[in-house]
Amino acid sequence: MSNPIDMYGWAAQPRHVSVLLDGKKKNKEAEPQTVADTNLPDTPLATSVLEYARKQLPTETFHHSMRVYYYGKAIHTQQFPEWRFTDETYLLTCLLHDIGTADRYISATQMSFEFYGGILALDLLSKELNAPVEQAESVAEAIMRHQDIGETGKITTIGLLIQLATIFDNMGGHEDLVHELTIRDVTKHYPRKKWSSCFAATIRKENELKPWAHTTALGEDDFPNGVLNNKLMEPYD
Repeated sequence: MSNPIDMYGWAAQPRHVSVLLDGKKKNKEAEPQTVADTNLPDTPLATSVLEYARKQLPTETFHHSMRVYYYGKAIHTQQFPEWRFTDETYLLTCLLHDIGTADRYISATQMSFEFYGGILALDLLSKELNAPVEQAESVAEAIMRHQDIGETGKITTIGLLIQLATIFDNMGGHEDLVHELTIRDVTKHYPRKKWSSCFAATIRKENELKPWAHTTALGEDDFPNGVLNNKLMEPYD
């Protein structure tokens, strides 16, 4: 993949998942896909961002970020194998998508956490770690739009994949896309540690600090309540 559109997951996808799946719940029956089955990039860039995320994020959020990587790769490999991007680009997006919720950042800005997080990621990748500009911008855009859920328009491939994977981990959405044994294995490696209550509290904190926050677009009560009532992940919390 020498084309940056392919390498860094810029190709446009429909934002509405039912359009993407043509009204179906899945493209094929999900199969078990373990952590051991899944490539985890170990490039210098990926390793640097992994260590950065491990230091900057609470353990609960770091584990969520890793689960989002493995669930997303299962969705990609099994449901949408035609999607093009490097695993490194998707891993960077997963590791940094919630960086704006870290204690040192959530109250450091008036901006919604997704947008500020995208700026932090862009600066880290392009200015400090010398990532290709097209890659850094793809990661930043996906972070900024990872809660931009809707029924019209388009989104990048990386942006849509992290939407699907975060909705799956946070709310149990699109449960037919990932096999139950995949959940068991991923949560064994990266335990949830009561993630549902942890993330619901973060949503409420963001909304209290910033009543204009983009998170409110998902429902000021509906979103945190939906996270708390994640029945799919309840056995693992």
